[in-house]
Amino acid sequence: MSLPEDRKYTASHEWVLKEGDVFVVGITHDAQDQLGDLVFVGDAKVGETLAAGETAAVVESVKAASDIYAPVAGEVVAFNEALESSPDLVNQDAYANWIFKIKPSNPADYDGLLSAADYQAQA
Repeated sequence: MSLPEDRKYTASHEWVLKEGDVFVVGITHDAQDQLGDLVFVGDAKVGETLAAGETAAVVESVKAASDIYAPVAGEVVAFNEALESSPDLVNQDAYANWIFKIKPSNPADYDGLLSAADYQAQA
């Protein structure tokens, strides 16, 4: 599967899409593929301020649990509540189903994230 070019990526398999002054965050197709069928997506705390790399949410599958990390420092401003009852939406289309949104402390941090080509090269 080719990676969408309209967003950035992290080495820990999150994708980040800039939407105005907020960054929308989900996990890559590869990440959901490795995890398998998701049975839980949650633990994102709206209003929480995180440093880059801190755990922002958790996904659990029949195989394993995995932390989802904040790609940049900032405040979590939304959680995709549809995933509470249907975590499998991420399995159906990882790039259409975001997990949380973060308002970055420094919007320029977006430029330091991986391009699609850079993410594929390190995968």
